[in-house]
Amino acid sequence: MLPFKLVYSDEYYLPIGEHVFPSNKYRMVWQSLQALGIADSSDVITPRPASDADILLVHTAMYLNKLKSGTLSAREELELEVPYSPELVKAFLLQTGGSILATDYALNDGICIHIGGGFHHAFPDHGEGFCLLNDVAIGIRRMQQSGRIARAMTLDCDVHQGNGTALIFGHGEQEPFPPPPVWTAAMSGERKPANIRNTSPRDVYTISLHQENNYPVWKPQSSMDVNLPDGTNDDEYLLWLDRALSQTIPYFEPELLCYIAGADPYIHDQLGGLALSIDGLRRRDEYVFQTAKDTGIPVVVTLAGGYAQNLQDTIQIHTNTIAAAKQIFS
Repeated sequence: MLPFKLVYSDEYYLPIGEHVFPSNKYRMVWQSLQALGIADSSDVITPRPASDADILLVHTAMYLNKLKSGTLSAREELELEVPYSPELVKAFLLQTGGSILATDYALNDGICIHIGGGFHHAFPDHGEGFCLLNDVAIGIRRMQQSGRIARAMTLDCDVHQGNGTALIFGHGEQEPFPPPPVWTAAMSGERKPANIRNTSPRDVYTISLHQENNYPVWKPQSSMDVNLPDGTNDDEYLLWLDRALSQTIPYFEPELLCYIAGADPYIHDQLGGLALSIDGLRRRDEYVFQTAKDTGIPVVVTLAGGYAQNLQDTIQIHTNTIAAAKQIFS
């Protein structure tokens, strides 16, 4: 039914109990896709857990050992903001394997969507903000290690800056490329303009469109940070997205686009402060997919955050992402 594959497993359920993170949302998105006739079981490929060798492409051996042996310190467990358990580690290893698989399929087919993943707050030596492992970074490094790609771009559209991803792909001693222009024009009325900051890319160019006054407090520099003011609406957001991609894709020429399609820029999200509508988020998805199709850049999608007051809104937003991809790539 779909012109691409979905990566998903019923074992993605996260054992975290009552929590602002809707741990059953992956299953609910899959059920929604089936109920609406958007996808069926023939569209799904099931991943295997990521191996230790995969994890060590990004994370330290000490951190991996702590996760697998249950020896995180009390502070390290608090930073996760989800209750640690061996079952939680197992679920994250499986989702990380899912992102690796989805990345591989995207390079083969032009697009693949992972009904999971996008854990962009995980650092090499610790986890933060509901994220144990940085699955997107691991997928990129796996493809680079195997020689599938040399250059990748991450487009992080979660409401929170991708601090772990920014640090993992931080900027070394390599000479900087000429940066794209920095835009300072006001968006509308007297509202504070978005602040776009550019630094030099290496083999991965990281773009993060996020609410400036939100988690995390410390935001390591991405290659491009679009720090959006509180209350940014659909049209303003889409303008900044267009400016970011139209300037950076011709400049960096990525061989893979990793789209972190967070649902939490939504106006009624409990952990967000932007003002995008459900329709605006679908327009965001359509723009990204159309850009990838027009430029011929393979795109892999992970769902990332979503904490709407009404859980069904989060499910609809994620479902719409897959429906938009089907529309553009059919």
